[in-house]
Amino acid sequence: MIYNLTMEQVAKNTIPLTRIQKLIGYLMLKSKHEKPCCYMETHADITDLIKLRKSFSRKTGIRLTTNDFFVHAIACAIKKYPLLAASIDYETSRITIAEKFGVGIAVAAAQGLVVPVIHDTADMSLIEVSARTEGLIKKARSNKLALEDFEGANVVLSGLGMYGISSFLAITPPASTAIVSIGKIEHNLVSVKGRMVERKMMSVALAADKRIVNEFYAARFLNCIIEQLQDPDCLTK
Repeated sequence: MIYNLTMEQVAKNTIPLTRIQKLIGYLMLKSKHEKPCCYMETHADITDLIKLRKSFSRKTGIRLTTNDFFVHAIACAIKKYPLLAASIDYETSRITIAEKFGVGIAVAAAQGLVVPVIHDTADMSLIEVSARTEGLIKKARSNKLALEDFEGANVVLSGLGMYGISSFLAITPPASTAIVSIGKIEHNLVSVKGRMVERKMMSVALAADKRIVNEFYAARFLNCIIEQLQDPDCLTK
């Protein structure tokens, strides 16, 4: 991977770009040039989600991650706000909503950042999302992803919490309508029924293609994700 430099490479002052670096650079530049995005950020109280994740994992015998809940919440939110699964065609002056949609997950693999896609997420349960996500991450880190694993992401999830990042705004991939970026879990004092209590909070930001959705629609979509995360029982049904 290009970021794992040896002292010999540093001494030479030049580093050859890998094929995937060239591809990522091209796609991100294309997105910035062609896709005007609106950006917004809010915070989710995931205290109850963390408690439920542990108890639900023990009950089912399946190791669920916080990201599994996010992917499922995003999929459920797309069902309510289907323009997030749309694409635009200027030749016909039409916006087309996909019959089936997928959620991409950004994975830091040895060959670089890759975004495999969980397809047909609308009909999946949380457990099915978890199994599919785990399988894709394993394939990504062993460099075994197939071409179809990269296609069909309407919304992408990206997280940097494991690197200690509180919040960030990500670039929407060219073929996706939006990207959700999440930061690290932080312990904050918040007011609950007039009392200051410690809660586990997380930044949740959204970049969305403004050609397809305006800020108001995007905000409702983001709030829908937050509402589900703060009522995690709804995600286990």
